[in-house]
Amino acid sequence: MPSERSNQPTDSGQPTDSGQPTDEVTGHRGVTGLLTAAMAVSMAQLFLIGALGPRLVEEAGISRSVLGLTTTAGFGVAAVLSLSAGRWVDRFGARRCLVALLLLAAIALTLIGSASSAPMLLAAVALGGLPQALANPATNKVILAVVAPARRGAVTGWKQSGVQLGAFAAGLPLAALAAWLGWREAVWAAAAIASSIAVWAAWALPADTVRAARPAVTLPRAQVGTLALFSFLLGCGIAAVNTYLALFGTQRLGLAPVVAAWLVAVLGITGIAGRVGWSRRAGRADQAAALLAPLAAGACGAALLFGAASSLPALVWVGAAAIGAFAVAGNAVTMVAVIKRADPRTAGRDSALVSSGFFAGFAAGPPLFALVIEVAGYEPGWLLVAAEFAGAALVALPLRIRKAARA
Repeated sequence: MPSERSNQPTDSGQPTDSGQPTDEVTGHRGVTGLLTAAMAVSMAQLFLIGALGPRLVEEAGISRSVLGLTTTAGFGVAAVLSLSAGRWVDRFGARRCLVALLLLAAIALTLIGSASSAPMLLAAVALGGLPQALANPATNKVILAVVAPARRGAVTGWKQSGVQLGAFAAGLPLAALAAWLGWREAVWAAAAIASSIAVWAAWALPADTVRAARPAVTLPRAQVGTLALFSFLLGCGIAAVNTYLALFGTQRLGLAPVVAAWLVAVLGITGIAGRVGWSRRAGRADQAAALLAPLAAGACGAALLFGAASSLPALVWVGAAAIGAFAVAGNAVTMVAVIKRADPRTAGRDSALVSSGFFAGFAAGPPLFALVIEVAGYEPGWLLVAAEFAGAALVALPLRIRKAARA
């Protein structure tokens, strides 16, 4: 079982909650694997509902509009709770909050699989918003506590790629399980996995250390606001893609439900590569946020490929891969930007404020997309997503200009 650790300064001179390098705390890459799994679980319901969307529409009688509202319910709750979740993590400790979010995710997934009506489904998804709100503050605080500064960019990339690992799991093994046993059984299997990871976290992480000090936050408030607005626009676009890509594949391109779910898996695979690769680069850069504008611009191009896929269906696969490589990677780079500047003792608050923008975008994006496709069709919907990504690029552009001015 974890034991109390003494507080030691990091290489950067900042005190941490555990004070030991990763290898001494959990053994080799154990903490990276744990955080990656925790992030996958925290967002599992989003990708499961997206990948299983065709089955929910056809078998459970869920309308396309209600499908979009599931994302709004979960991320609306996450966005609101993120305003205080960071303070919870700073107060109660990363280990306690990480175990709690995993158990809450398991409960939410169990209830989703048991839902017999649209209101019950929405309520269960709303409960899943709490672990989403805790995920980034808790995992970022673990990184600052137990990972040496030189490795934080890479570890952040891997743990953020856990979200895309969840997309891959939803799009391939869990979608296959749904085809074999049923969609409810697939969701319950995800709940069992979440419970197992909670046990792992309780065993592997060092005990939390309570701190009374309230140091000044080192991340500028203006930069937090810019990152939050960028994350909002990025989240709008990503959530629409996650929720409706598989349904677009079946309804507009004529793909079978299982094949359409592979689109989510492709997005997950390239998202893992993109988050790890771009986060490594951001960890080595003086100004990690300078990468955000190019990433959002690449995502804009990817969304335009979806619109063109109605005429050339093969483009949907290229677009899915590009969304993972650029849009999904953008969220990981924002977390690197926070970790590089935040004080370890208040990192939960900074992470949560930026995450609140992302979650608000996830809540707003799918209903807007649903409204557009109901009125005008999928092609204008993808234009909306492209515009959201373009807006994110414009918001982040000053961060790139600021880097050039300092060079």
